[in-house]
Amino acid sequence: MPQIKKIGIITSGGDAPGMNAAVRAVTRTATSNGLEVIGFYKGYAGILDKEYTELTYASVGGIMEKGGTILRTARVPGFKDPNIRAEAARNLKELGIDALIVIGGEGSLTGAKLLYEEHGIPIVGIPASIDNDIPDTDMAIGVDTCLNTAVDSMQKLKDTASSHERAFIVEVMGRGSGYIALMSGIAVGAEGIIIPELPIDYDQLTDKIWEQRKRGKINCIIVVAEGAASAYTVARHFENKIGYETRITILGHIQRGGSPTAFDRILASRMGYEAVKFLLNGEAGVMVALNRSKLIAVPIDKVLSEKKELDYELVKLANTLS
Repeated sequence: MPQIKKIGIITSGGDAPGMNAAVRAVTRTATSNGLEVIGFYKGYAGILDKEYTELTYASVGGIMEKGGTILRTARVPGFKDPNIRAEAARNLKELGIDALIVIGGEGSLTGAKLLYEEHGIPIVGIPASIDNDIPDTDMAIGVDTCLNTAVDSMQKLKDTASSHERAFIVEVMGRGSGYIALMSGIAVGAEGIIIPELPIDYDQLTDKIWEQRKRGKINCIIVVAEGAASAYTVARHFENKIGYETRITILGHIQRGGSPTAFDRILASRMGYEAVKFLLNGEAGVMVALNRSKLIAVPIDKVLSEKKELDYELVKLANTLS
């Protein structure tokens, strides 16, 4: 791999709390090693439109505690076109970019993989996805903050549920993954958790909650991953089945925002630092991954060829404790 003097960095796809901490870590690690850093705005769109800024040690001060991303982000469906990727590669080379660090989820990492394979641009990916659906890493940036936001919201709803003796159906993010629903449901002691990975047996669930109601339970929280069912669909199944008044809350994009937790700040800082170190050590086409508290380099093509499996022991735990 040629000597690296200037690196580019993008935040791409859905935003995740902690992205700014990763940008800060990449910039300060790179500049401390004599490298220039160029931050492209709006992910791959910034590379195509040549919208960028030079990032310096000083310019990234004070951004770690901010949610979202100072580089902004976007999804670029056109990046699936090889001609569009070729244009992006030309722009990077014209700007003298020797390597690119991509912070994002599965779609963003796919674009990085193709730039590396098709055009030989050294790439390192940093996983950032509140769904925690990226294989080969125990956690992605943003997951912990998202869970804390969801849990805090549900705990407030639980107070109202008890006061009014109601059932709250709470819809959380998670199109293909039930991680947020499962973990937040366990954390708040939800009576039911509905996730895409498992079929829904409404009769079994409502019978269970009705039995709890007869034993004197005065509130109920059902957590639903958006990819499993609509909260409104779940509520309809509950009508006339249990003795609770039912209310629906959709947490939506509030789960993406907010100042990152200490865990996410530290994880993002560690991953940003290691991403630069991997490039300086001649590693490319890899993703920084958390594996049992250590950070390792995993080939991006391996990450994208697998599917992250849900821990079904956690499902058993949730069913036992609910």
